[in-house]
Amino acid sequence: MNSALSKTIQVNNHFSASEKRSSAPDELSMLINDCLGQSRSAQKKLYDRYSPEAYGIVKKFVFNNEPAAKEILNDAFFKIFRDLGQYSFQGSFEGWMRRIVVHTVTDYFRRNERNVLIKEVEEDDAYIESDQVEGLSHKELLKIIDTLPDAQKEVFNLFVFENYSHKEIAKLLDIKQNNCRWHLNDARRRLKEKINQILK
Repeated sequence: MNSALSKTIQVNNHFSASEKRSSAPDELSMLINDCLGQSRSAQKKLYDRYSPEAYGIVKKFVFNNEPAAKEILNDAFFKIFRDLGQYSFQGSFEGWMRRIVVHTVTDYFRRNERNVLIKEVEEDDAYIESDQVEGLSHKELLKIIDTLPDAQKEVFNLFVFENYSHKEIAKLLDIKQNNCRWHLNDARRRLKEKINQILK
């Protein structure tokens, strides 16, 4: 079963393939220095190397909205190139880039603000059993997640796929932690209902 599927039930550490592999530090530092020197070929090389991972992150949030995905990706790389001089080579470049992409996604949702009625948090045992999603591919799961309301989808993806804590999500989205927990529980409840309908 796809690891992302099990994370809808139990949130385990998730690392992308590119996070596990790292370029040689000297090669990366040379590439970044060339980009800072406004080398167009170096900028293209960095974009070609890291845009697939960035695009994969974006698509988790806007799976069926290709124009929005491209807009977010372009905005993210504008910020990456703009702030490249701030990368200190402490920690992975992929992790530094990933944070910028995630912040760009949340900026997109904030610009397209939705009015969301926040209810009192109720502990909802809406965890999805592993056998409920064994027949779903990763792509099928992302399609289902994409049907969630924006607020629930944003919190769910940050919590499940990006390993953000409730405290970090609340700060990033400027909401209360209780609201964050409600959105996550509601997302799980909605996903459970949709998966049950599919498997009937």
